[in-house]
Amino acid sequence: MFYKESLGEKVFNVANIIFLTAVTLMGILPFLHLLAISLSSNSAAMAGEVYLWPVNFTTVSYQYLAENAEFFASLWVTIQRVFLGTLLNMLLIIFTAYPLSRSNKQFRFRTIYVWFFVVTMFFGGGLIPTYMVVRATGILDTLWALILPGALNVFFMVMLLNFFRNIPKELEEAAIVDGAGHWTMLFRIFLPISLPSIATILLFTIVNHWNSWFDGILYMNSPANYPLQSYLSTLVTSINVQAISVEELSMLQQMGEKTLRTAQIFMGILPVLLVYPFLQKYFIKGITVGSVKE
Repeated sequence: MFYKESLGEKVFNVANIIFLTAVTLMGILPFLHLLAISLSSNSAAMAGEVYLWPVNFTTVSYQYLAENAEFFASLWVTIQRVFLGTLLNMLLIIFTAYPLSRSNKQFRFRTIYVWFFVVTMFFGGGLIPTYMVVRATGILDTLWALILPGALNVFFMVMLLNFFRNIPKELEEAAIVDGAGHWTMLFRIFLPISLPSIATILLFTIVNHWNSWFDGILYMNSPANYPLQSYLSTLVTSINVQAISVEELSMLQQMGEKTLRTAQIFMGILPVLLVYPFLQKYFIKGITVGSVKE
């Protein structure tokens, strides 16, 4: 016997589909608009003639970005930063969250250590003291200046710590009975169970490193060491008209500042858009798993 939906259920489903479709379009259409501007001529973009489809289609903005050696140099700096920074962040987050998730009987003064980290979420040394520390350690104008100051994200560490504490104690007790040590419990029990939470933190960490731009300008004395976002943020204001060739001048006249900025936005978000689909299911589960209580 087949279940027959009532009139109220049909109305609700139709209204739900319309609402979710509208929300989806609200998220997609602005990106399509920016993409259309970046692929349109400068005159059409400045005249406000571009909506969801390019007008006078051209890829000159992307050509200008891609043909600069500085662009690829900054891209390589960002790739190194994302790889090394994310690796260091995840190692420190995991290896700090696990011991702090133990009980006070297992780890003496655990509460004191937790509050030691939590206080740093609300009180910081400030911009100038942080810069002085980076300079005093000798890592100024190096890749490590972009990685080490934020090596441990306390907020993500607290998230993972609380996730670890919600893992059933019976699993840990059974592992201890079988002779498992802390390393075995961490890598064979805690990490596999916490995969959704770890994937969520991993995604946020990658995005934070990729989008960060201010620290590149702050800690890098040479523009050649800028990460991609720092390079893109200074690209328009650093154009030297007297030093460019006739071809480049013609290219600048065709694209303009508006189309160049929209091209920068897409070059900045493209890697994240490529990574997100692979982590989406873990991302959604990592957010909702803590909301279900028995």
